[in-house]
Amino acid sequence: MSKPNRPLLSTPTDLSQIILGSMYVGFTSATGTLVSDHYILGWSFNRSGQAQSFDFSSLPQLPPQRERKEKLGLITMISLIAAAVVLVTIIGAAYMIRRKKYEEIREDWEREYGPHRFSYKNLNKATKGFKDEQLLGAGGFGKVYRGVISFSNLQIAVKKVSHDSKQGMKEFVAEIISLGRLRHGNLVQLLGYCRRRGELLLVYDYMPNGSLDKFSYSNGRPSLDWLTRFRIIRGVASGLLYLHEEWEQVVLHRDIKASNVLLDAEFNGRLGDFGLARLCDHDTDPQTTHVAGTVGYLAPELTRTGKATTCTDVFAFGAFMLEMACGRKPIELQGQPENVILVDWVFECWRKGAILDASDPRLEGNYVVKEMILVLELGLLCSHANPAARPSMRQVTQILAGDANLRAVPFDSASLGTSTNYNASDFLVSLPSSFGQRSSPCTSITDSIFIEGR
Repeated sequence: MSKPNRPLLSTPTDLSQIILGSMYVGFTSATGTLVSDHYILGWSFNRSGQAQSFDFSSLPQLPPQRERKEKLGLITMISLIAAAVVLVTIIGAAYMIRRKKYEEIREDWEREYGPHRFSYKNLNKATKGFKDEQLLGAGGFGKVYRGVISFSNLQIAVKKVSHDSKQGMKEFVAEIISLGRLRHGNLVQLLGYCRRRGELLLVYDYMPNGSLDKFSYSNGRPSLDWLTRFRIIRGVASGLLYLHEEWEQVVLHRDIKASNVLLDAEFNGRLGDFGLARLCDHDTDPQTTHVAGTVGYLAPELTRTGKATTCTDVFAFGAFMLEMACGRKPIELQGQPENVILVDWVFECWRKGAILDASDPRLEGNYVVKEMILVLELGLLCSHANPAARPSMRQVTQILAGDANLRAVPFDSASLGTSTNYNASDFLVSLPSSFGQRSSPCTSITDSIFIEGR
């Protein structure tokens, strides 16, 4: 028997012995473990008598099974390929976005600074993406964020600064790395740097008590007692002396102020933020020729010449001393006209013979009178309009340590940094005559005035 053209089975079945009074009728089929399709092309049913016969020629055609399977497989394959392409595209885009986010500029000359360079990815993770909740403070030269390096559990402070285009990036980074070699108990340790898309990030040791200015003014925090303030003044003076005379090069800080003095766990003052600092060799003139710093701390000659020197740092330190003793900013525009400039107000109190009236009222008189007068008068001396009449930081530390006397200081308002006139002979100070170490350019006049030691 030959194979039929249409694989069709037809059989009559008497259902009278099978169908019950109430039941459902359906169709099913099985071929064991083989996979196959079954089709019912037609059926005839009669509850009594013979069922109507089929006209097999009028039955519908079987569907083209193979073509359907091939089409379905092709659709499935195309769908899978399309899904894979979309997935790869998404992953690639995410990778490129992430790579661009952490992209850094690395040049050949930076290889020698490798150990001092932090990856932006690590700093971003340490600061939780530089979120505001990690923000420690902000100033005119950038924001500072707290962070923790996960693999070493090191607490750091990261400052974002805008690089001055007048100085080459290579030279700037070289100076930053050099500053990282500074070692002094009253300086915040600079750990390294990172640069990305024209942005420079400086990494410092983290100081748990924040910046000094948060304790210096009436802003809800308890003020520091005089013992702590005097210790901070002496500590910052020691750190500045190290920068000017005791390191292998002269370091000009150029931005000495209370907000750049940070407090460690024991409230010791550490001078930080070297974003504006510049280096020069001893006995050479610095090459800085543009004004940098904060209004109220800028020496008068700096605004005229644009040249920063150790003397301009001394002037800023003088403003810092008055700031600490008086509990006021160097310039307060909200005050009375005669009290706007701090150094003028302190001088007026001194001129009236009541210099202690300039002391911070929050101290309520709880200070060593001799030390308070010393800090106020030394602050005025450092604020002299003539840079050559200002003491060097070595002389300042000698006076603060009690190794030299600051005697009567008769001077007039024209001698202060708020005026361009000066008279060097207005100052009488006694210091040891055996200053055999390096001297600052500030001492050309004061060396002849500081004549008597103890």
